[in-house]
Amino acid sequence: MYTKIEQLALDIDWFFTDKLEIGFIASAGGKLPDTIAELGNGNQILSSYFRSLPDISEVIINPKLSEILQTSVNEIYLLDFINMAKKGLYSFDKTKLNDFLDTSYHLVAKPINSLRLNDLPQNILESLLKTKIYDKLEHTQEINVEVIK
Repeated sequence: MYTKIEQLALDIDWFFTDKLEIGFIASAGGKLPDTIAELGNGNQILSSYFRSLPDISEVIINPKLSEILQTSVNEIYLLDFINMAKKGLYSFDKTKLNDFLDTSYHLVAKPINSLRLNDLPQNILESLLKTKIYDKLEHTQEINVEVIK
């Protein structure tokens, strides 16, 4: 289990699904959904699994990213989000940094060819299905963690 202090202090990678495709979020010290906070070590297993996958897709960077961040975007910022999108995951980042209670995230990069749930081994699928959104990821530009169950 992730404690509140760990959530505040760490940039935790976590994963979710729309029951078809898979999303990746870098928490940037933000409050985690209860399902992720409770998953604890299981979340680290998900992270290791997804990070070990081969690249399967080209990537589209959110064209509104500079506007959202209100600054220019550099390759160092984009690197991890692009790497995860190349693996077929929709990649999101915290919009308002240093505000634990703000639950807004924005799309950074998305895959052209996404990884699908039916591509996953059973143990990964079971853990991933604990954290769901009800909007289609392919159309999602913003996420509020409060709607993730």
